[in-house]
Amino acid sequence: MPKARAHPDQLALNLSTPTMLTGPAALAGLDARVCRTVGTILASDGRPREVIAAELSVLLNDEVSKPMLDAYSSPARMDHKVPVSRFLGLLAVTARVDLMSPLVREIGATLLIGEEVKTARLGHLRQQAREIATEIRELEQSAPMIRGNLR
Repeated sequence: MPKARAHPDQLALNLSTPTMLTGPAALAGLDARVCRTVGTILASDGRPREVIAAELSVLLNDEVSKPMLDAYSSPARMDHKVPVSRFLGLLAVTARVDLMSPLVREIGATLLIGEEVKTARLGHLRQQAREIATEIRELEQSAPMIRGNLR
């Protein structure tokens, strides 16, 4: 399977530290934000919704119709909340995983997509290397010679 191209409207990675929203009603209206995100996903994809629904149905092995997608994208239709499995599937079939990022930031998380994990791992390894170098410098100041020169 060829690597999916980034969507031209893809959101840039936000590298600021996310803050977990935990106060009273901090996540109120999240359902409406998810609906708007579904609407953005569908609007940014040039394919007919019937095609997207068919691809989603195949991916999930579950019937998803165009009217279901229409209902999921309408904040006025709160009786038709999108299940997480269908939301994640929709992100996958439209290659708009980037639109998940603003939602997960609300719970203090951030999102790395695909190979971006390697960049995070590289940063982690560099941090570990700095910590090891600091420990070596500190030990060099106080470490005694081991039993000197024995012959």
